Amino acid sequence: MSRKCKITGKKTIFGNNRSHALNATKRKFKINLKTHKFWIKKEKKFIKLKLSTKGIRLINKKGIENVLKNIK
Repeated sequence: MSRKCKITGKKTIFGNNRSHALNATKRKFKINLKTHKFWIKKEKKFIKLKLSTKGIRLINKKGIENVLKNIK
């Protein structure tokens, strides 16, 4: 399974480490993923999603039903 947020679509990006001598070596910037369970009232069941912390904050603000309606 890839390291990607189901709601926002964020994923790992690539860049460089820079030393004091400005030598560049490749590195990855991984996103802050969390696995979280949400209760869906209409279906009366839990769903488990891999989300970034921004995705969790978005769900807390708008509600799980509204967010799921917009991404499907």
